[in-house]
Amino acid sequence: MYQALYRKWRPQTFDDVVGQEHITETLKNQVKTGRLSHAYIFIGTRGTGKTTCARILARAVNCEHPVDGNPCGVCPACRGISDGTVLDVVELDAASNNSVDNVRALREEALFSPVSVKKRVYIIDEVHMLSNSAFNALLKILEEPPEHLLFILATTELQKMPATILSRCQRHSFRRIDTDKIAAYLELIARKEGLELSGDAAQLIARLAEGGMRDALGLLDQCSGSRTIDLEAVYSAMGLAGNQRISALLDQILRHDTAAVLTGFSQLWMGGKDPASFLGELSALLRDVLIMRVAPGGGKDLLSGGYDLGTLKGFAGRMTTEELLCALNTVQNALSGLRDVKNPRTAVELCLVSLCDSTLGESTAQLRARISRLEEQLRAGVPAAAARPAEREERAPFEASEELPPPAREEPPEEELDPADFYEEQPEDAFTQRSRGVPEPTAAPEPAAKAEPGWPEICAKVKGQLSMDLRVSLEDRARVRGRLEGNVLRLEVVSGFLYSRFNRQEVLTRFSQAARELCGREVNVQLSELKQEERQVRSLDELRKFDEVRFV
Repeated sequence: MYQALYRKWRPQTFDDVVGQEHITETLKNQVKTGRLSHAYIFIGTRGTGKTTCARILARAVNCEHPVDGNPCGVCPACRGISDGTVLDVVELDAASNNSVDNVRALREEALFSPVSVKKRVYIIDEVHMLSNSAFNALLKILEEPPEHLLFILATTELQKMPATILSRCQRHSFRRIDTDKIAAYLELIARKEGLELSGDAAQLIARLAEGGMRDALGLLDQCSGSRTIDLEAVYSAMGLAGNQRISALLDQILRHDTAAVLTGFSQLWMGGKDPASFLGELSALLRDVLIMRVAPGGGKDLLSGGYDLGTLKGFAGRMTTEELLCALNTVQNALSGLRDVKNPRTAVELCLVSLCDSTLGESTAQLRARISRLEEQLRAGVPAAAARPAEREERAPFEASEELPPPAREEPPEEELDPADFYEEQPEDAFTQRSRGVPEPTAAPEPAAKAEPGWPEICAKVKGQLSMDLRVSLEDRARVRGRLEGNVLRLEVVSGFLYSRFNRQEVLTRFSQAARELCGREVNVQLSELKQEERQVRSLDELRKFDEVRFV
C-alpha cells in the first residue's frame, strides 16, 4: 500500500529534524542529562515539526538505550511507541476532545503508573481549542503532576492559550524552515524515491510550502506523477498555469488597455473563476512585485513562488513603489468589500477599470502614485505628453497637450461722427472766422511742475490722524522737526518720552502715507533723535501757553 511521502519520511530522531536545531539540541541535552521538565508546549505554524518532535521526545524519555539523546529505535519501547502498541503514550486531538469531561477522564487515568515504559506521556495536539473549563480542569495536574507523568502540548495559536497554562510549561517556538533547506531536503527525498527533480523546481516547491516541510513533501508527492519534475511539471500539477493569465492581465493593466483587461476577466468569469480568488491571486502577484521592487537583492525568500523571477523583475521595473502600494490598496479594498455587494462581477470590473486609469481616483495614495510616475518620467527625460499616447484622445479639451493660440484682441469699433452733430457744437462764426483767415487760438501752456511739499504741508496733512499731544508737538520746532529728501522723510524728535511716542509703527505709517499722497510716490520715514545742543531755550510764558493749548 502506497504511503504519503510526509508520513514515509517523517523524522525518527532529533538529528533528522530539519531547520529546528535550536530546539532539538536543547531536548537532546535534557534527555542526556535527565533534567526533563514535567510539561512542554510546542508553538509554531503548520508543518514545522511540532508533533514530530513530541513523538521523538516521548520515545527518547522511554528509550532503554538512548544514543546521544536520540531514541535508538530498536528497543521494545521505541518500537512499541512507534507502532502504537504502548498504551502509556497517549496522543489526543484537542479539536475533538475539548470538553471538561475529556480532561477529567484524562486526569483520573494519568494517576496510574505506566505499565511497560518509564513515563506516561500525554501529547495534546491543537491544545488551544480546549474550552475554559477544560483548561481549568487541566491546570492542577499540569502544575504538580506525578513523577511518572509527562505532558507535551502543541498549538499553532499562542494568543489563545491561558497565561496560567503557559507559566507552568517549558515553551519552545518552532520557526518556519528556510527555503534553501527545504529545497535541499526535497532533492534528497527525490533521489531516494527515484525522481528527477530539478533545482528550479525544488526551489519553487519550497517557496510554495511557505516554510512548512510537511506541505513541501505533500507538493512533491503531488508532482511525482512523472519521473522528471521540472518547472513546467510543477506549474501544471499545482494549477499555476492560471498564474500566467494573471500575469498577462497585469501586463494589460500597465499598458492601460482597459478593453483587453475586461475581456480577459470575462473569460475567466465564464470559465468559473471565483471573483474573490481572482482578486486574491492578483493581490499576491502585486505583493511579489512590490517585494522585488523594494528588496531586489534580499527579498527572494519572501516571494510566494507562484511566479518566476524574470516576470516579477519586469513588472517591478515598470511600476513605482507608490503605484504598487496604490494598486495593492485598491485590490485589497475591493476584496474586502466583495462580501457586502450583490454583484461581485461588477465590483471586480470597477476595480480593474480604476487600476487601468489612475486619473479616475483622487485619494492620497492615488495622487502619490501619479506624482511618482511624473517624477519617474522627468528622471528618464520622457515628456509627460508622450508618456501615454493612448490617452491623448480621451483627455478633456482643457487637458490637451497642444496649447491653443491666444484669442485675437478685439479693437473697439471706431465711432462714426454725424456732420450735423459736428456743426451744432460749433459757434456761429466758427467757419466764417476760418474762412476769413483769423488765426486759431493757441493751446494753453502746460502747467508748471508741481512743487515738492514741505514739512508744514505734511504736518497739516497728518495732524487729523494723530493724538492731541502729538499734534501740539508738531508746532514746536525745538522738539520735532522734519524735512523731505527725495524718497526719504527725515523726522527728528527730541529724546525721551516724546521720542518713544513717535517711534511707533502706526505713527510712522501715517507720516509715510501723508507724504505719499502729497508727492505721488513712495516715501520712507527715518526717525532720529534731535541733538541736545540744537534745542532752543524757551521762556516761561511760552511754556504756559503750551499748557493752555494742551488742556483746552
